[in-house]
Amino acid sequence: MTAVHAWRCLVGVLIREALRFVQQRERFVAALVRPLVWLIIFTAGFRAALGVSIIEPYQTYIPYEVYIVPGLIGMVQLFNGMQSSLSMVYDREMGSMRTLLVSPLPRWYLLICKLLAGTLVSVLQVYTFLLIAGLFGITMPASGYFWVLPALVVCGLMLGVFAMLLSSVIKQLENFAGIMNFVIFPMFFLSSALYPLWKMRESSDLLYRISAANPFTHGVELIRFALYGRFNGDAAIFTVAALAVFLALAIYAYDPARGMMSRKGGPGG
Repeated sequence: MTAVHAWRCLVGVLIREALRFVQQRERFVAALVRPLVWLIIFTAGFRAALGVSIIEPYQTYIPYEVYIVPGLIGMVQLFNGMQSSLSMVYDREMGSMRTLLVSPLPRWYLLICKLLAGTLVSVLQVYTFLLIAGLFGITMPASGYFWVLPALVVCGLMLGVFAMLLSSVIKQLENFAGIMNFVIFPMFFLSSALYPLWKMRESSDLLYRISAANPFTHGVELIRFALYGRFNGDAAIFTVAALAVFLALAIYAYDPARGMMSRKGGPGG
């Protein structure tokens, strides 16, 4: 594999995913409507119950609708990753996945290209969401929109490869709903997306420990601190470590000689 071949492959996958995203307008609208509903409607109830929230560790009091924004950004990236994994399941059922994976390029590189393309789409969705949130008067420090970009890329890659790993064990499109209910929603609610971990600890130490071990929690905290020009080292280390583990497992799972694909009759079966 030469650098030219690698570049052409990456550009080709990026263009393919971008075109697919543009053609699926419902996917874009759904990706924005979901967090906006939480932001506009559910915030009123949570704010009445919680009042103001605290960003640790520097004890800054902020309105709840501002606190929840990083969690909703994580929601956008999480569901975009699941949509990308759904497209991989569809491609596998239709046989087009076989066309991609039998190319002379290494399989791990093809999966990374697919992952980068999905992350690019999620970052564009996030900035669109931030723009719409700004129209409702919910804004962050100006520099935060710049500093959050690396955090979005890292978090998007981690959630995208997690969804890719899930797609390796989904045999049919009909099973996707079950994965959503038993994996995605617990992953979202058992995190710091909607409320601080210290407040969760006040009600249940067990739930606090589960949330503290949740990779989604650390991705959200990485984004939350970046929006205020801060760097959360612990969250960054945990997120990158989760990314590395999920990526290794996904590459293994899509290896036809060893992983889940070998048990399903290949990538197109």
